[in-house]
Amino acid sequence: MRARYGVPLGITAAAAAGLAYSAGFEARSFRLRRVTIPVLPRGMRPLRVLQVSDIHMVSGQRKKRAWLQSLAGLRPDFVINTGDNLSDPEGVPEVLDALGPLMEFPGAYVFGSNDYYGPRLRNPGRYLIEKIQGRHGLNGNEPVTGAVHNPWEPMRDAFDEAGWLNLTNTRGTLKIDGHTIGLTGLDDPHIKRDRYARVAGGPAASDDFSLAVVHAPYLRTLDAFTSDGYPLILAGHTHGGQLCIPFYGALVTNCDLDTDRVKGLSTHTEDGRTAYLHVSAGCGTNRYTPVRFACPPEATLLTLTERETHA
Repeated sequence: MRARYGVPLGITAAAAAGLAYSAGFEARSFRLRRVTIPVLPRGMRPLRVLQVSDIHMVSGQRKKRAWLQSLAGLRPDFVINTGDNLSDPEGVPEVLDALGPLMEFPGAYVFGSNDYYGPRLRNPGRYLIEKIQGRHGLNGNEPVTGAVHNPWEPMRDAFDEAGWLNLTNTRGTLKIDGHTIGLTGLDDPHIKRDRYARVAGGPAASDDFSLAVVHAPYLRTLDAFTSDGYPLILAGHTHGGQLCIPFYGALVTNCDLDTDRVKGLSTHTEDGRTAYLHVSAGCGTNRYTPVRFACPPEATLLTLTERETHA
């Protein structure tokens, strides 16, 4: 009898322990990653850029709010928010409370699908099925009729009032120590709100340095930005795979990006040009799947340095 039930009970206990760890500990084990990227033209001092992404705020997440507030102590040159701030229609005041200290610094933002629409209960196994079928999450489609509208407008207004640049299918510039930093952004490709034609043409000649910003790193957007000559692209959306296998990595990216580039720094090549790509694993989860495994929540301090020269 013991042998008959021992193995199933052991598997159940291991699964329960794993769920308790991924939901109770790792999903709240916030950390800062530091990455150096050699992309600046000669003569520019290093720039420290804080990227926050995929906060997915739910009311009552005090630890997450306090950790985000503490990031202001890094004193970055500017902040880039790559979207999906919400996972709760009631979460806007808490997002603004969490990001309040960071809004004292120059910054810019794009929104993701979860800023516009509330999440739905969804079987996580569908992501694997869709990957096998060659589909990717919403696969570039608008949410279904009846999707819950998130109150994103007050969040946008607060960001704008703080001086953060709204990069929704548009361009903007920041002045940092007398240098002009050009920023080009797109609305979320995951729900077909990107309009690259509005920003096509590459970096402005008057910019000392330019970078591109988008929430979901779909290949069509990476191709366009790289072909147009942007040296650096910042994105989020993937959650780093969220549920990863130790020593193997992510199983899905929830877009058409390959899993080898699901998070961190990599490169993207198109039309003979190569750009650096940084994908943040983000610091939150969908409220209906509040777990992470082998993929802790994060923000990233990017230190941009002079390009390497080759003899």
